[in-house]
Amino acid sequence: MQYKSTRSQETVRTAEALLRGLAADGGLYVPEVFPENVLQDWDEPGLSYQDVALHVLSYFFSDLTGPVLQEAVQKAYGENRFDHADIVPFYSPEAKVTISELFHGATLAFKDLALSIFPYLLSAAKQTSASTEDILILTATSGDTGKAALEAFKDVEGVDILVFYPAGKVSPLQELQMQTQTGKNVKVVGLVGNFDQAQTFVKEVFTDPGIREKVNRQGYIFSSANSINIGRLLPQIAYYVWTYRQLVERGCIERGESFNVVVPSGNFGNILAAFLAQKMGIPIGKFVCASNRNHVLTDFLMTGTYDRNRAFYTTNSPSMDILTAGNLERFLYYLSDGDRQAVSRWQTQLTEQNKFTLPNALLEKMQRNWLAGYLDDKETEYWLRYVYHTYGYVCDPHTAVAYGVYEKVRRQLGEAHTVIMATAHPYKFPFTVGRALHLDEQEDPFAMALQIQANTGISVPPALGELVTRPRRFKETVTPAELTQTVLDFAVMQRNRSDKNE
Repeated sequence: MQYKSTRSQETVRTAEALLRGLAADGGLYVPEVFPENVLQDWDEPGLSYQDVALHVLSYFFSDLTGPVLQEAVQKAYGENRFDHADIVPFYSPEAKVTISELFHGATLAFKDLALSIFPYLLSAAKQTSASTEDILILTATSGDTGKAALEAFKDVEGVDILVFYPAGKVSPLQELQMQTQTGKNVKVVGLVGNFDQAQTFVKEVFTDPGIREKVNRQGYIFSSANSINIGRLLPQIAYYVWTYRQLVERGCIERGESFNVVVPSGNFGNILAAFLAQKMGIPIGKFVCASNRNHVLTDFLMTGTYDRNRAFYTTNSPSMDILTAGNLERFLYYLSDGDRQAVSRWQTQLTEQNKFTLPNALLEKMQRNWLAGYLDDKETEYWLRYVYHTYGYVCDPHTAVAYGVYEKVRRQLGEAHTVIMATAHPYKFPFTVGRALHLDEQEDPFAMALQIQANTGISVPPALGELVTRPRRFKETVTPAELTQTVLDFAVMQRNRSDKNE
């Protein structure tokens, strides 16, 4: 398998795509030949999540030898890596609705499902390419990616990782998860700004020859743990394949019967994975993109115009507080049947004018099986409370957004079974959950979590409870103007540390 840029003729092998993260022209890598409809007749019963992941990933990482990929899958999803034997379990509040729980990994967010295997893929790529440099991973996070990446790469030999997050614009427990991260090769920095600024900076660094040269002098090459990297994105397809197979095995749908997915979306990676699963043969009927008050994606899917000329809001579903959806470019590539010139033109318009508009023909094509909606903060709390009082199920605010949007578009979905992708554990957002359930307000997030536990009977996960006693290692904040120097200083510091240990 080779990978090509969404913007030009640039083509690289798998190892280079994994190591680089971003194409030299600023585009995103996509498979040169996408494996379409390869899963439509795959019907072997009783397979584990590991079996499904291995089967799916073998189509994309064929130049990693079988034993290497198999070992990576077993280590990533093996014993004690997830707190549920099924990796992704399910809850059905009613006959035609299933909630797919993606948050049973180490950091209690859906990012764990891809980031658990990403270090093994990256290590295999480094060996395949015979690269002698160490890897410096730069990651921007709106809340969950950062912690999941830090946990996945902590103390991995030959890799250092620097995470930027919008200071004060993630939940208190998301922030604490990152600030207390262990590992000698990690660093976390708060940005006085928003996620879009951090993500834009990371992309610019990858295509800036001056910064790359300075980092190369320290013996590093850049890579990314965001879903702009194929090693982050493609493993996410597996849980949509797993979801379909489980729906069939549980009798929710017949084999080959279509179902809908509702995905809370900010950076467009999670719902793009569903779209790619459909291309591989999984019978997904409708895609429902659920947004919060920062509903740039909803507007795009409804009108065909992507417009960042708008206010940015900090909401109670912070992982979706994004105005620049990093993975939308790959969707545009496939929507336009691989028209690289059109994709490049739209991205240039977005950079220079903060907006672009699809031709009517592509808008009509997109709207055949894409729906969208959004909730404000009050609506989010209402639907979180509704789900709990109706079904006794506590969801996080992002999943509440998905459920609320599902209710708004329910009639348009018809009678087909619908799956809501639950992206995070509710205890990561104790203030929002407590407020939604009308519990007494607490100043401390842990006190709030314990009150939720007392009222719902749902235990606080150990991974969050233990944060109370962990020291905060990373309290630094920087301005956007200081980001470049922060990266260079980290590279020098880590190289000096490495030299002393040799």
